[in-house]
Amino acid sequence: MSAVDRRAFLARTAAVGAAAAAGAALLPTAAAWAGGPARFGGGAYVRPRPEAIADPTELTLAEAAWMIRNGKLTPAALVEAYLARIGEYEPVYQAFNTVLADQARAAAKAAGRRKHTGPLHGIPLAVKDNYWTEGVLTTANSYLFQDFVPPRDATTVARLKASGAIVLGKTQMGPLATTRATTPDGRITTVNAWTPTIPGTDPGGSSTGSATAVAGRLATSGTGTQTGGSITAPSNAQNLTGLKPTMGRVSLAGIIPLSYTRDHPGPLARDAMDAAIMLTAMAGEDPADPRTQGLPRVPDLVEAATPVRSGRRVRARWSTRIGVLPGYADGTSATALARKAFLSTVDDIDGVRLVDVPLPDEWELLTGGAFNNVRLPERSEPFMPYLRTDLRGFGVSVTGWLQGALLGSNEFVTGQRAKLVLLERVLEQIFERCDVVVQTGPVPFDILGLPEIGFPIGFTAAGVPIGAILGGEPYAEERLLSVVAAYQAVTDWHWRRPPNPPAAGGPALRSAMPDRGRLTAEDVVAQMQ
Repeated sequence: MSAVDRRAFLARTAAVGAAAAAGAALLPTAAAWAGGPARFGGGAYVRPRPEAIADPTELTLAEAAWMIRNGKLTPAALVEAYLARIGEYEPVYQAFNTVLADQARAAAKAAGRRKHTGPLHGIPLAVKDNYWTEGVLTTANSYLFQDFVPPRDATTVARLKASGAIVLGKTQMGPLATTRATTPDGRITTVNAWTPTIPGTDPGGSSTGSATAVAGRLATSGTGTQTGGSITAPSNAQNLTGLKPTMGRVSLAGIIPLSYTRDHPGPLARDAMDAAIMLTAMAGEDPADPRTQGLPRVPDLVEAATPVRSGRRVRARWSTRIGVLPGYADGTSATALARKAFLSTVDDIDGVRLVDVPLPDEWELLTGGAFNNVRLPERSEPFMPYLRTDLRGFGVSVTGWLQGALLGSNEFVTGQRAKLVLLERVLEQIFERCDVVVQTGPVPFDILGLPEIGFPIGFTAAGVPIGAILGGEPYAEERLLSVVAAYQAVTDWHWRRPPNPPAAGGPALRSAMPDRGRLTAEDVVAQMQ
């Protein structure tokens, strides 16, 4: 583990906030990325579990990579397996905006003829619909972009393709990344893969299309973006492992923006190793995004996500103190009991030690709505021309943009200063005592640009997944992955998959529920708090 320069990150955060205040939050122009495939260690290839070999869609990314490299599975066969599931179950899940079947088949055939490029070679992915994809409609599920066809790929998509990945399709999302996936006028679309016939079950945040696609085995892994929990929340809700990296670790060039200082692209995957493989390909410096430049090098995330064993026992790769905040596992609810069991399990891993950590000074004030809402002008600023011409283009999410447009500049500046105070206190009052910290939600790590990882730790009595979130210091993705990898080596929650929905019930399900629920403007505001 490399040492973290906390002061440098604090100064960098201040600079990004100043750039946002100066109006730098423009719609990104994705530059043509000229890089090559990402470099991976050999640990990215995992011998498949015997029970997974019969169905290629059950394989993790690392297992599928092993099969393809060893000639046991072709990219074409893997793509066809996923397209078959999409054809059968997508009418129920409604995970995709666009399925690129012909393009995916062509890419898979080409991959079968090319030299092996790494663990992502021939791997079918789902891409959130706010990532630019060359020649493919990219709507951010919004009226504003309903006809937008990008001239090039987002840097992240280009990196994944260069590493051999195949884009199966673009996934449903909250309109302009504000809520769970709905139509622009607020009708619920994507369902939780664990409760497909109960649309009211929350599938997570705005990246729910990608999450449902991965959880429902319609794609091997997927991409998401997180501004207010939209990687960790759907991961927790759908039994996935989702990694929100440090601000700047992954380029935002070619991703339709929501908040200049809080948008974080990252992977939604089935386990820590798959998340490590995805992030390795996605991360890195990009001339089109100044936030990515001058950062510490991307470490060997695959090695970090490889469990370490001493004999038959799993041990931590690095001696790690896990901070436990007050009240984290209090109570007798299913979530509290799952958290207690999680803490007991990780505490039994050699090299891991639980430590109590306090909430930083003025925690409620600094993480509450008064300062948290200063993000709203960042979302409104790049869209002011649209706000001045036709509010109907924003659909159900218009309220948040109007709030941002009307917030005073003094409030925005005060909020940016408060964020720096909060960051300083988190780094000094929490991370002086621990290496990673448990969280009850994405706040304040979304606000501060710090990395966090969501992963499964149990289920409710009704069979709905329960997840945990760990937060880390700046650029400490490897530490987070190492802890989750060790935990997943001694548990099996991440291996569990939802049962298949009734395939024939797809169209019938829609007709039986003509109104799947409509979010009001008040609902949207409540979800943004």
